[in-house]
Amino acid sequence: MTGEPRIPRASTALPDTGLAREDKARLRAALKALRRTLDPATKHAWDDRIGARVLAWWQANPHAALGVYWPLAGEPDLRPAYAQLAQAGVRLALPVVVERDAPLGFAEWIPGEPTESDRLGVAVPSDLRMVARPPALLVPCLGFNAQGYRVGYGGGFYDRTLAPAPRPATVGIAYACQLVAFDGDVHDVPLDGVITEE
Repeated sequence: MTGEPRIPRASTALPDTGLAREDKARLRAALKALRRTLDPATKHAWDDRIGARVLAWWQANPHAALGVYWPLAGEPDLRPAYAQLAQAGVRLALPVVVERDAPLGFAEWIPGEPTESDRLGVAVPSDLRMVARPPALLVPCLGFNAQGYRVGYGGGFYDRTLAPAPRPATVGIAYACQLVAFDGDVHDVPLDGVITEE
């Protein structure tokens, strides 16, 4: 992440999906397919780089509590960085879908504690100790644009979570190849920045 207040452009050209201004469902499918093509060794190296950058971001912007995510469907796996954050005394929380069309809830989680899959297949702590929305969130991105808007899986959970004031600090997590051109919708909430491997 740079010191710029918005998203810096990737050093590589934007993927030409041909879908940027069309159907978001097709854009999501193209981005999922792109992520599936990543070589496992390359992905692991990128995850390590992203994790190191998350730690550097936190050192520059310390928060006592941080909302993190469990890696789903090829998202960057930052669990080693989470362990280091917890060792530094950061209280971590995983998102929990409380109900449909509602903001996410958050449950305290300590790395190493057991998790289980919720009805959507997302890992949540087995012992749900619900906490207030953390003051800073790491937000996984299926895609993102140069204006700081993200493409998620279409449920709108993060947008509803970010809407109420006071707004938490938000850092998107993605691979640089997921930078695409698309227009944000009226209900979309831009992120403060995005951390990639670049």
